[in-house]
Amino acid sequence: MTAQVSSPGNRSMDAMPNEVLADVRNHIGHLTLNRPAGLNALTLDMVRQLQRQLDAWAEDDQILAVVLRGAGEKAFCAGGDIRSLHDSYKQGDTLHEDFFVEEYALDLAIHHYRKPVLALMDGFVLGGGMGLVQGADLRVVTERSRLAMPEVGIGYFPDVGGSYFLPRIPGELGIYLGVSGVHIRAADALYCGLADWYLDSGKLALLDEQLDQLQWHDTPLKDLQGLMARYAVQQLPDAPLAALRPAIDHFFALPDVPSIVEQLRQVTVADSHEWAIATADLLKTRSPLAMGVTLEMLRRGRQLSLEQCFALELHLDRQWFERGDLIEGVRALLIDKDKAPRWNPPTLEQLTGERVASFFNGFEQNGN
Repeated sequence: MTAQVSSPGNRSMDAMPNEVLADVRNHIGHLTLNRPAGLNALTLDMVRQLQRQLDAWAEDDQILAVVLRGAGEKAFCAGGDIRSLHDSYKQGDTLHEDFFVEEYALDLAIHHYRKPVLALMDGFVLGGGMGLVQGADLRVVTERSRLAMPEVGIGYFPDVGGSYFLPRIPGELGIYLGVSGVHIRAADALYCGLADWYLDSGKLALLDEQLDQLQWHDTPLKDLQGLMARYAVQQLPDAPLAALRPAIDHFFALPDVPSIVEQLRQVTVADSHEWAIATADLLKTRSPLAMGVTLEMLRRGRQLSLEQCFALELHLDRQWFERGDLIEGVRALLIDKDKAPRWNPPTLEQLTGERVASFFNGFEQNGN
């Protein structure tokens, strides 16, 4: 999910300095997304501040590691203010294009960062928030964590590297998460490999204290892993997706979204019936075009490098505001709030393979 876009002509990178807090303690750089009232939604200014600080710390020998977190108890980062992105486009501005380029560059930089990054994924971690944390070395969830790539619900597709990390989840679980946009909790995040550690939120303050007192002996990453092993666990029992895995692997390997929905509605097995019907009903509310493009994007992403995945997402972005369903999704859900989006096409049955394929035309030819 994308985030608020602010005009550099009206606001400089320093115009809202408190939206990202930077602090150094015990050779650790702490970065805090500081828009708790807005669930720490990323703005273009915040992206630039994060990038600038990470670049500086990468060159600073006194900084051994970085911690990412969100202010407040509700969210690490719940995606962004899509309304602002919509408004930028409607006004004929190009800031939404700048945002994608710079956001993806930041996400890619975290994946390749030369020092260990610890991401504290407390609360909502949606869309753009997932883009920030999935490149981190140590991804920590709590009982308050809610992870999702929910873009299809507003007529968009899971970007910020989603075409890379979702299809690399075992089986078809990542396809399911991307095409449906469902939220998952801590146990499923660990099961899917979207998180590494579980820590009760009540121990976050203790973790901070221990980070401040950490004695650096081995490599920074090993020292941090040793600290996490004292207070956190890497598995939780009863991950709901583990029980659903056989059904998900079957249905979400089908050729296209209409086939998935059709076969979900035919399930009669007692232990899968309720989930299958609920999933089919959910998919019926999503943008048919967004789901179709997402399915194709994720399957292509399995064969692409991380850099190629970001390039593919940019290729789709450059077409999506004109040809996709995002503008209508924002109208229906955030502006008029009638919750009755007029998707184009309106139904899965009217979505053609040719329409989906057209969004990918020219990607290989462009040398990406």
